[in-house]
Amino acid sequence: METYEILRDLAIIVIAAKFFGLIARKCKAPMVVGEIIAGLIIGPCLLNIVEPTDFINQMAEIGVILIMFSAGLETNLQELKKSGLVALLTACVGVLVPLVCGSLFYLCFYGFAPWGSDEFFKAVFIGCIMTATSVGITVEVLKEMGYLTTRVGQTILSAAIIDDIIGIIVLTFVLGFKDPDNNTLLVTGKVFLFLLLSLVVGYVIYRIFKIVDERYPHTRRIPIIAISLCFVMAYVAEKYFGIADITGAYIAGIILCNVRDADYIDRRVSINGYMFFAPVFFVGIGLKTSFDSVNADMIFFAVGFVIVAMLSKIIGCGAVAKACRFSWSDSLKIGVGMMTRGEVALIITNKGLGLGIIDSSYFTAVILLIIVSSVVTPILLKLLFRRTENAAGQKVPAAASEKEK
Repeated sequence: METYEILRDLAIIVIAAKFFGLIARKCKAPMVVGEIIAGLIIGPCLLNIVEPTDFINQMAEIGVILIMFSAGLETNLQELKKSGLVALLTACVGVLVPLVCGSLFYLCFYGFAPWGSDEFFKAVFIGCIMTATSVGITVEVLKEMGYLTTRVGQTILSAAIIDDIIGIIVLTFVLGFKDPDNNTLLVTGKVFLFLLLSLVVGYVIYRIFKIVDERYPHTRRIPIIAISLCFVMAYVAEKYFGIADITGAYIAGIILCNVRDADYIDRRVSINGYMFFAPVFFVGIGLKTSFDSVNADMIFFAVGFVIVAMLSKIIGCGAVAKACRFSWSDSLKIGVGMMTRGEVALIITNKGLGLGIIDSSYFTAVILLIIVSSVVTPILLKLLFRRTENAAGQKVPAAASEKEK
């Protein structure tokens, strides 16, 4: 492929991503939905202006690594400490229930497969896709209504952070068992060895960063070194431990999330991600999505996938909240607040496609899940909170009232 054709494709991708992303935001939907739709429109599915190439796939891989690094940087370890056992249990069960329900749904839909077979592994991977939570929209709704700082709001926020960490660890194990010749003990040992090494080396790197950050605050060398760490961790994870590169990038972000300039690093990284690499990744998903193999069965599967994914989060997270002595109403709010899906679900799906676990037709189910959960969650949360206010005869909290003024 000629260089000028690459430049043309990149220009079309970036412009289309931003245009449809802004339209999605105007429609109160996540920008990633618009960017995926942009890929569907300009790709082989419709206009066929841009075709997926190895170069675009490689740029998309850098994009997903930067996204996960940024997610790690945004992790608030102090909030996790405050949230304690409730958020941890909510996150653990909020991962386990969708994982089990998703796997069983696939096996029930396509027929049960023997333990360890390719179809069984595929079923587990489908469950793995359901584990991810994206609470960006939930946070905005809770902020708007003034409930983000309440016990319910903080539980949702903290559980979602822990949820992503556990989800990435689960993905790491699942991908480690992809090869049927892999020894179970060896795979488990590699994962724990990498996590242990990350803990030890990460602490040393954190201390070094903290010293450099105090001496040279807000200098450009800080984010440059941070991105270098991100790429090194991603490389080491996949090359020497057989773990997904995104796991290494995510842990690199967590290592640096408590340094004084973490926000500064995140802003610098986000500039590259927001302007170029992230749009290439999300548009690339649209480019790779094919509707050729989408038939009536796949449509029914996609609808069932969405229902199971949303209900399993509500049941799993809500049940734990109730067991931790939240009221039925607050338990339902926590469950609903945790059911949105976003970037991480797409990242996991993309990994499965790249490794040949699933084909591109499954993106249809994931995209539908993101759209439906993004639309339904804010509506349900507002209804639940307003019903509570009306039942208690309370007014909207001060934070919300001031915002409206």
